[in-house]
Amino acid sequence: MTAKLEQRIYELVRRYDGVYLFKQKTLTPQIDIDTDLNFEREEAAALMDEFFNEFNVDRGGFVIETYYPDEPSLVQILNPFNKREVPVVPDFTLGMLIESAQAGRWLYE
Repeated sequence: MTAKLEQRIYELVRRYDGVYLFKQKTLTPQIDIDTDLNFEREEAAALMDEFFNEFNVDRGGFVIETYYPDEPSLVQILNPFNKREVPVVPDFTLGMLIESAQAGRWLYE
């Protein structure tokens, strides 16, 4: 069952990942949606909405801003006196989707 569930999740992710001319990326549980697949916030949000619906996973405390924090405004970026802290963003992996689908609820904060 787990292998079939993983395959279904990979198929869902591929629908959002675009088209490759040469070789399709190999998806594994360690693949990060943000850093490895380079999904924009809107793409990841749409993926997760479909994930929760298709796999009947309770969204719980999931918010996309946890993994895609707000970008600073241009004024904040250009202000030399503004001390900017780089936000620490947690991993957002396919393994998290697989584990949450198995549990029937989002397992991460």
